[in-house]
Amino acid sequence: MANNLLKKRLKFYIKFALFLLLASLYPSHLVQAQSCTGQGLELQVLGSGGPETQTKRASSSYLIWLDGKARVLIDSGGGSALRFGESGAQMADVDLVLLTHLHADHTADLPALIKSSYFEERTKPLPILGPVGNATFPSTVEFMQSLFGLKGAYRYLNDFLQPNKAGYHIQPSNIVLKNAEIKTVFNQNGIKVSAVNVIHGTVPALAWRIDIADKSVVLSGDTNGDNGQLEKLADGADLLVAHNAVPEGAIGAARHLHMTPTVIGKIAASAKVKQLVLSHRMLRTLGKEPETLQAIALEFSGKPVFADDLDCFIP
Repeated sequence: MANNLLKKRLKFYIKFALFLLLASLYPSHLVQAQSCTGQGLELQVLGSGGPETQTKRASSSYLIWLDGKARVLIDSGGGSALRFGESGAQMADVDLVLLTHLHADHTADLPALIKSSYFEERTKPLPILGPVGNATFPSTVEFMQSLFGLKGAYRYLNDFLQPNKAGYHIQPSNIVLKNAEIKTVFNQNGIKVSAVNVIHGTVPALAWRIDIADKSVVLSGDTNGDNGQLEKLADGADLLVAHNAVPEGAIGAARHLHMTPTVIGKIAASAKVKQLVLSHRMLRTLGKEPETLQAIALEFSGKPVFADDLDCFIP
């Protein structure tokens, strides 16, 4: 028993020492966030936080840029509409919106962006793809109707749900998947999108993979990572954005909803992802970055990067 414990500790120290060595040698331009360049493919973090306002971060939201145009928006939590404007993006350019799930910290600013688009010269439809519903949550189609339908909260914007009434119309869709299915759900304009079901407590939730310009970006959304689907979706991805919402040792409801750093490391290693970005940073993980990196390093040999609002990453 003592020998086994000694071996485990020795293995840990070797791996952690290797991690520190890699951190010092790794090319900085591959692992550090930077300002967007407006050239090639870039992922920009609009919101790196969760639902807490005390973190002074916008809630979850991401933009995929190609050659200076915003092409894909993933989630739009509170504060992200302001970050969207600060990024220089235009809703007129966005090809589609992907929603990981319908918690407020992932969707609250979507109406603000739709309203903002009224003042732009957008003419093409806007697909909005998201999860199915259950007894507690509406489906994506129901959600959009609850916002912009004839009896919705923002019913004065109902023209956006009716073709030929506004400058463009919204096309919401529910992504229906079997439990272990990886499915291509969008393939237009050089953008291929695949999805899987992930576990986020009892909340219907999806993880997304976007293949564009010969690169692949995967966004975990909120998930505990326990159903084995995220690593399959992320297989060989150039960039994985994983949500670091709970610390190592989390238990109870927090662990039922979110991945610990060890789980993130195992998934990144299993999928052999090239870059790992940690986002959805909450009060319970902020300030615990060394412990998070230490836990991830036991499983994943790459160098993770912690996201801040408006950071850009090149896949």
